[in-house]
Amino acid sequence: MGKDDRPRGILDPIDRLSEIIFGLLMALSFTGTMSAAVGGGEKVNAVLVAAFGCNLAWGIVDGVMHVLTNAVERVRRRGFIDALRREPLERSRQRFLDNLPDTVRLVASEPEIDALLLRARDLPRTGRQSVVTGADLKAALAIFALVAISTLPPSIPFLFIERIDVAMRVSNAIALVMLFAVGARLGQYMGRSPWPMAFAMAAIGAVLVAVTIALGG
Repeated sequence: MGKDDRPRGILDPIDRLSEIIFGLLMALSFTGTMSAAVGGGEKVNAVLVAAFGCNLAWGIVDGVMHVLTNAVERVRRRGFIDALRREPLERSRQRFLDNLPDTVRLVASEPEIDALLLRARDLPRTGRQSVVTGADLKAALAIFALVAISTLPPSIPFLFIERIDVAMRVSNAIALVMLFAVGARLGQYMGRSPWPMAFAMAAIGAVLVAVTIALGG
């Protein structure tokens, strides 16, 4: 099977990496408040459960928003094709041009654009189709899993280290290392050197840690 024939994953690489980054940043935000919560009389386990529950909730919200965004975009695309079919050719051509990416308009000649427009107008009409697909639901589940799982490694130190301040620093270090690794992978996906993006993501995490320390975390 050739490279182009391989089935696409449930989520694009950029989506997967973005969800992991989101989960790690969420983990940094709640572990940064751990000392204040424990100092206020809360037990570490109770705080961890509450924080993890919060991240689970955000994972659900993020998954639902992914489904909603895809549904809206799918309806918009169908309406766009319908508008191209029913409008006069000149008007549909302008609508088609307005929705083309700038890069396509720059490199495509007028005959090529007209050919694309005619092909779009001649697309076979499909029957009633679902706005939400099974692929959307699978992607939402994957998003939820990525957000939830990415918060687990930074939480582990609180289960094995009694001193809350030491556990927080170890947790922060784990999150920063993971952000560095994910940033490097993101840089590779962009087709550039992995190091600038790796250091950029670690720097964002470090800023969050510095802010929580400055505020008494």
